[in-house]
Amino acid sequence: MTPAELSRTVLRVVRRAAEDEQLSVVVPARVVVERPRPGGRGDFASNVALQLAGQAGRPPREVAEVLSAALVREPGIAGVEITGPGFLNFTLDGAGGSPLVRDVLAQGAAYGHGDALAGRDFAFAPVDEVRAGIVTDGVVRLLRALGARAGVVPGGDHTLRVAPVPRSAGDVFERFGADAARWALLSAPPQETPRFPAALLAQTEDNPLFRVRYAHARVRALLRNAAELGFAPEAGDADGPLLAFLADHPSVLEAAAHHRAPDRLARHLVGGADAVLAYQHTVLPLGDEKPSAAHRARLALAEAAGTVLAGGLTLLGISAPEHL
Repeated sequence: MTPAELSRTVLRVVRRAAEDEQLSVVVPARVVVERPRPGGRGDFASNVALQLAGQAGRPPREVAEVLSAALVREPGIAGVEITGPGFLNFTLDGAGGSPLVRDVLAQGAAYGHGDALAGRDFAFAPVDEVRAGIVTDGVVRLLRALGARAGVVPGGDHTLRVAPVPRSAGDVFERFGADAARWALLSAPPQETPRFPAALLAQTEDNPLFRVRYAHARVRALLRNAAELGFAPEAGDADGPLLAFLADHPSVLEAAAHHRAPDRLARHLVGGADAVLAYQHTVLPLGDEKPSAAHRARLALAEAAGTVLAGGLTLLGISAPEHL
């Protein structure tokens, strides 16, 4: 079960509780699930019971107890624990990571996309300023990934407010090329003035864009090298930062779309790239070592992470080359 699927499952249980008059609440449009915070338990957590308690006229823990009794019977959920004032903490079946890795590899670049905004329309007004245009394009891509109908049309009623490109920067697309310029324009928070350091074109570790693209290219190289050694990826037990990167991706996309903030996705990709580069040395057999189930599982996890990196770059309108 992916985080997006878990979110939909919780929402379905809330709706059923409202329909059965177990809870007197208005069903929310979405339910957020995220990695547990300090003191939490399991694989994911949600504060939905705290959000609904006021409407229900009941303490949050009572609301959580109503929901947990139904959620524990849902396929894919191994256990539900209530912590603190009423947080729901979920342990999923197959917590070793294999189902999540398989989901990512099956969905490819579309992993993390969903229907949270299905049926919603967003019409953005055309803009002349270069950064506002690029950020608008990035937001439109994110909204569409969540199922919305979004575009830039004359007379559009949405306009994004962003800090413009300084005049001193000149033509940033001519100076840095499309990929590097888009990264600089999208990776800075919208209210902050974008920076254009010379490192934007450097193939070094102090260039975040290079790290993201290099991590993706390293994954593709690992797959080629594994094929030469006669083995292929096969999802198996996995844990650690890379699995957390995969699990967090759907909620990052949803938050980036909701807040009109492509920079959230950019930061997420940098974190995932750093995890890939730290992990890559464990994937292939060393010396006379023979490929094992562990190597196949590590290769599958790396491939899934590379898939998410490529999909994220595509959403930002940036290429993900297989060779650097």
